[in-house]
Parts: sequence; structure tokens; C-alpha cells
Amino acid sequence: MERLLSGMQPTGVLHLGNLEGALRNWVRLQKDYEMFCCIVDWHALTTMYNRTDEISSSAREVAAEYIAAGLDPEKCSIFLQSHVKEHAELHLLLSMITPLGWLERVPTYKEKRENLGLNEESLSYGLLGYPVLMASDILVYRAQAVPVGKDQVPHLEITREIARRFNFLYGDVFPEPKAIVNESAAVVPGLDGRKMSKSYDNAIYLSDDADTVAKKIMSAFTTETKIRKSDPGIPETCVVCQLRKLYDPEGYQTSWEEDRRGERGCVQNKRELIDIINASLEPLRIKRKELLADPAQLEKYLEDGAERARQVTSETLTIVRKAMNLR
Repeated sequence: MERLLSGMQPTGVLHLGNLEGALRNWVRLQKDYEMFCCIVDWHALTTMYNRTDEISSSAREVAAEYIAAGLDPEKCSIFLQSHVKEHAELHLLLSMITPLGWLERVPTYKEKRENLGLNEESLSYGLLGYPVLMASDILVYRAQAVPVGKDQVPHLEITREIARRFNFLYGDVFPEPKAIVNESAAVVPGLDGRKMSKSYDNAIYLSDDADTVAKKIMSAFTTETKIRKSDPGIPETCVVCQLRKLYDPEGYQTSWEEDRRGERGCVQNKRELIDIINASLEPLRIKRKELLADPAQLEKYLEDGAERARQVTSETLTIVRKAMNLR
């Protein structure tokens, strides 16, 4: 089986966008790949270095959500990045051969710098060197594949460039990982019409209980011009209708047509969506609650996953040290 690496930052609990955009696909892929599913807590330090107390608890919640969504700890290795020290060693070695210009032109570096409003004195090496650590996460497993969204394919290219540079300097050690693009992945709209995101505070979280989901959906953005029930709606621009399509693919069309004709109101749409989403999330909520109520078992899953990860990464570092004459 080919080896695959995937991961998410523990910058808070996951939301529907994470579930539909990534986790569902990972669950499908675990049958066909040797999977390593990392919780990249060191990456979280690039923006949360002054809130480290939040990272550890968030990491455990993300691990519970991985498993509750369907990732099987027996089939794939689920672990914390910081529990596998070889990530850090390879990051150090790769940072020695990665040109500064490659990092400065990475679009996400510029975006984060602008979004966080950072000046020269507050910019950290960790933020600039983020792509090298990301490359290390992937290459330390000599992974052949990485699941990404369509907009993330360019981010993987710098990992491929670093692998090529290492192989040119020291001999063929790393495969160039290919992107596994989930063409059917849904872009989940946030409650305000923008893409669902923690930073926009417009998300439905996997940790939200049924009442919280109901309150959020009742306040969701709908068609601006639909004031009365009899006003025609525009489902394509209505967050509630878009979520209905995602979570009710077999039955949404009837509600959409009634909405267009002004035969149903926004309140009816919202109430029906509340029932649909809560029914979809309930099994995940139950499993998540069970896992977080048994921290010893959750920790064992993470320890077992890290141990399996270290078996691979220690072998990789032995090969790397030999190739670089660091015996």
C-alpha cells in the first residue's frame, strides 16, 4: 500500500467545513492507503505561541473528532506531531538546504502576515519556515500521497521542490508526493454566506449541541429580497438552501422549487434544516462525547499512533543521516 500523510492544526474544535472538506475523504482513503493522520500542534505555535495552554486541549478534541468522524485507530495512525521528534530533526536538516527566496514567495506567508497585521519585528522564523516543517511532516514518512483541496495543490509544490533538491544533493531518498484532490469535496458555506471558517466565527462546530445548532441556523443568512413567505427565493444564494442541498441530496430539490415559487418561507427552511443537520451530527456527537469522557483510552490511541509513526520516521532519519554523511 502507498503511504499517505494528512493533518490538521489544533487551533480549535473542527466544524462542518473540516468534516465535509477533508475528514469524510480521509475516512474513505484509510481503506486504500497506509495512513498517518497527524495533529500538527507545532504548526499551531506559529499563530498561537502566546496561547499554548489552548493547544494541548484542542489537540485532544481534534483527535476525538478524527475518530468520531470514522477514522479507525486500528487502520490509521492518529498522533500528535510533537510526540514524534523526528519531525523536528528533519525540519532542521531541510531548513539548511531550502533557499530563503522559496519561502518568501509562498502566498500563504504573505496572506498570514497581512491578516495578522504583523510588522518586521513581530514576524517569527516559524511563520516563514512553516512550509519547511510541512515538508518535513510529509517527507519524514516518505509519503507518496497527500489529500488536499483544489486550492491547496500549489502548497504541496514546495514540498516536492524540497524533496527534489535533497535528492539532487544527496541521492534519491524521498519520493515526490502526489496530491490526492477530492473533486467532489463540498465548499461548506458559513452562516454569513462566506466560506465556513473559525476565523470568521460563522461556523457550526462538531462540538455544538442540538440547541446551539438550532440557534445558529435560525440566525443564518438567507435571500435578502425574500421578506415575506410569498416572495420568490433564490436558493443558489441562500446559505440555508445550500446546506440543505449538502445534507439532503436526495430531497432538497422539492424545497428549492417551493422556495423559488414563494410557497415556503425562510423559517420553514431553517426548521427543517435544523432537524436534518442535527440528525446527521448526532452519531458523531455521541462518539465524541464518549472519547472525551475516557481520556486514558484517547491517550492510548495517540500513544499507539505515535509509536507506529516513530517506527517509520526513525528509519527515514537513519537513511537521511547516512545520505548526508551524518553518521
